Amino acid sequence: MDLIRQYLNPVAFKNYFMKKLCLLLLVSTSLIAQQTQKPPLHGKNWMAITGKPLAATAGSIVFERGGNAVDAACAMLAATCTMWDVLSWGGETQALIYNPKTKQVLAINAMGVAPTGATPDFFKSKGYGFPPEYGPLAATTPGTPGGICYMLSNYGTMSLKEVLAPAMQLAAGYPIDAQTANSIERGKDKIKEWPYSTKVLLTHPGQKREAPEAGEIFVQKDLLATLQKMVDAEQSALKKGKTRKEAIQAAYDRFYKGDIADEFVRGVKEQGGLITKQDLANWKPIEEAPTHINYKGIDVYKLQQWTQGPALLQALNILENFDLKSMGYNSTKYIHTVYQAMNLSFADRDFYYGDPKFTTQQPMTGLLSKAYAKQRAGEINALQNNPNTAPGDPYPYEGKQNPFLNLLKQRAIATGTDTTKSNSSAIPVHDAVVMQQVMNPKIDPEYMDRLWRGTTSVEAADKEGWVVSITPSGGWLPAVIAGNTGVGMSQRMQSFVLDSIINPFNVVAPGKRPRVTLTPSLAMKEGKPFLAFAVQGGDTQDQNLLQFFLNMVEFGMTVQQATEAANINSNQLWLSLGGSTMADRKPKPGNLLLGKTVSELIKKDLRGMGYSISVGDRTSGPINAIYFDWKHGSLWGGSSNNGEDYGIGW
Repeated sequence: MDLIRQYLNPVAFKNYFMKKLCLLLLVSTSLIAQQTQKPPLHGKNWMAITGKPLAATAGSIVFERGGNAVDAACAMLAATCTMWDVLSWGGETQALIYNPKTKQVLAINAMGVAPTGATPDFFKSKGYGFPPEYGPLAATTPGTPGGICYMLSNYGTMSLKEVLAPAMQLAAGYPIDAQTANSIERGKDKIKEWPYSTKVLLTHPGQKREAPEAGEIFVQKDLLATLQKMVDAEQSALKKGKTRKEAIQAAYDRFYKGDIADEFVRGVKEQGGLITKQDLANWKPIEEAPTHINYKGIDVYKLQQWTQGPALLQALNILENFDLKSMGYNSTKYIHTVYQAMNLSFADRDFYYGDPKFTTQQPMTGLLSKAYAKQRAGEINALQNNPNTAPGDPYPYEGKQNPFLNLLKQRAIATGTDTTKSNSSAIPVHDAVVMQQVMNPKIDPEYMDRLWRGTTSVEAADKEGWVVSITPSGGWLPAVIAGNTGVGMSQRMQSFVLDSIINPFNVVAPGKRPRVTLTPSLAMKEGKPFLAFAVQGGDTQDQNLLQFFLNMVEFGMTVQQATEAANINSNQLWLSLGGSTMADRKPKPGNLLLGKTVSELIKKDLRGMGYSISVGDRTSGPINAIYFDWKHGSLWGGSSNNGEDYGIGW
């Protein structure tokens, strides 16, 4: 009947026809073999993909010397840290590993913890609304050195000396890339606040350009000495008859308990930081069970709720209630539905996620239940964005009563998201400015930097069946280098909150891990590895990974097409990084980033649904992924055209 009425109105019928034609074209073009800007990678024996071309080469070197995927992943991780690929050696490591011997996926938690003295009162006394973005007070204990040692000793085959060899060659001097060199130059004023960073990073002091030039041989003598000390400890232990695992532990102990730790802590304290030697000695990486759900026959694995990873699982559970394929790739309906599902899962993330070692009350069973997802799916208004998306109540779905109902009410009032005093068309006061930008949206560069703030990713697989997916981070430029170690310190403390009203599970405390954005992914199908995938980009990580996964599963894209495909990004969430006040981090309801290929017709429809639209050239994020082609017995590698990420297969 609606179609007949529109037919009687020529203008309305033309608009109706054009919409349907656009939808048909969107669906069809997503399913045909589209040309990609970068070719897919193919390999029969192994695949190595990461954030820097030279680091991917490090992985290939280790593979060619007989290492497995864990050895190669550790080599790539060490190389990316040495090359300051938006991380350093003092950062953190999060990994998922598929063990073909046990046929199980396992999780490695090598996230550092808040040091002694890191309390809400301490930071509030210094005038902070959140722990700071930069400087020694932003640092958790280093996790990456311990993570490498743990993964290598338990699941690798090579010595630390063999695996660190490429990174040590890089530390001895490598031609620095323009991206890193220019990042140093941009951050040089901040770098000059820290003497050890100045010594290492500003190679031309007093000149107009004080950072290295692109292609200049960049030498890190202090870091090389630190890595050499770890290797020496390992080799000395081997000469004494210790096992390979015991020898790697000796290297670990020298970093966290020996002379490296002494110099690290001295450098931290000299520059005003809190980390003690006892903090280093007490920390250790944790092997834990991953979190997972099944989406249409595919088991998707993420790390636990000390990361944002379960938010992707929640979103998949919600979206399972919709026929996404019939909507069409990046159609109005598809964009709206995915946006709403992400907002619901991120609203839960922002209140319920945090270090599970510090609580027994987190409702993860309820949050990841299909019944709860169905309820959340029913909250989606098909015609309008909901600017007041709030945390749900998952506790009844595990037979419990929510102990935070009063806190949720206080939170809604305090943050301007109290839905009890508004209707679906009302705009909270703090969002009025955003909504006024619907006709003329502008991007706040500082906000977008905090939203996208990057890291790197490492993906590796071999013919024996080992699969590794890592999203390491921390110690990005401009970074504080701890004394004469050459090790850049983490900045992950900023992901804590100082008040329970924002998130009762993520309030800073000594020994606690912050709830991080870092989120590697693995997917299994019919008991075999299906996908390993990860991406950098702060709060956008699981947004882009969600859509990458759907691009392959729902729309039949190849792994390379899916990494390059235009995604959407929502800003309707609490930022996990940057900013010193609640206003800096509050959600921006309806704020939507689209790829430039989205049609004006779809943009117009979305604006009518309450969205404020920004357009980006490349919106996929630097996704790296490996697809397991069991039909042909081969590996496909995908590395998006957004960034310097690169891979090698054989």
